[in-house]
Amino acid sequence: MFKNKSLTILGFILFIAIAFTGCKSKFEKLRTSTDTGRKYQEAIKLYNNKDYAKALILFDDLVQRYRGRAESEDLYYYYAYTNYKLKDYLSARYHFKTFADTYPSSPKAEECRFLAAYCYYLDSPNYSLDQDNTYKAIESLQLFINLYPKSDRVAEASKLILDLRDKLERKSYENAKLFLDIGDYQSAVIAFKNSIIDFPDTKYAEEMEFLTIKSQYLYAKNSLETKQEERYQEAIEDYNAFAEKYPKSVYLKEASDIKDDALKGIEETKKILELYSGIKTEKKDEQQ
Repeated sequence: MFKNKSLTILGFILFIAIAFTGCKSKFEKLRTSTDTGRKYQEAIKLYNNKDYAKALILFDDLVQRYRGRAESEDLYYYYAYTNYKLKDYLSARYHFKTFADTYPSSPKAEECRFLAAYCYYLDSPNYSLDQDNTYKAIESLQLFINLYPKSDRVAEASKLILDLRDKLERKSYENAKLFLDIGDYQSAVIAFKNSIIDFPDTKYAEEMEFLTIKSQYLYAKNSLETKQEERYQEAIEDYNAFAEKYPKSVYLKEASDIKDDALKGIEETKKILELYSGIKTEKKDEQQ
């Protein structure tokens, strides 16, 4: 009985293996076939059944064979979308853009131009990484808006641009904070000020202007005595502008304390320089 059961299971496994091999052979036979019409129909069927990996294999061959023919427009549209469905956004954006450039009068051209830009958006990385694709996404989405100002997709494209700009703002803000954290205070001052210039409406503006004061103060404190007074004074000027702009800021008390420390720093620096000047004068008199 046990032996018969084992034979039944083995027979079932063999049946599944043979059936699977037969299905695979059928697809492979179609793949190598020169019957483009049948291959086209099967590729569309596979696409509609969401078997994108197999559909792409057939489309890869068909786009070459149908080049210059009437069916090539729809075929290339499916081809671009198949790459998109497989989340190969690098290939998808290339093919969507190529479609829009090759068939500018097609009713699908607008959609493909948008999707080419959207693929850049999907490939835009975390803010902490290189933002080359983020800049390209903004450029492509803005181009779409310029080409199709009356499109229903303009609102979505504009929203995507705002999302991308938020990412660039965050990167700029974090980079400036990093300079402060590692003690490169001069670079921090420059980075905070440049970030505010680049993103005047940034949500980080108040905090960054406060951190500019802090960075400038620390830059002055860690400078040579001969440079300190001038740099402390810059911190005080930054504070005055901040206090006028944000009279109710949560950072105002801490900023005011920094300003007071800067004033004390100026007085201490003057005393040190006066003492140093007096010592130099005494030495000069002794030498004479």
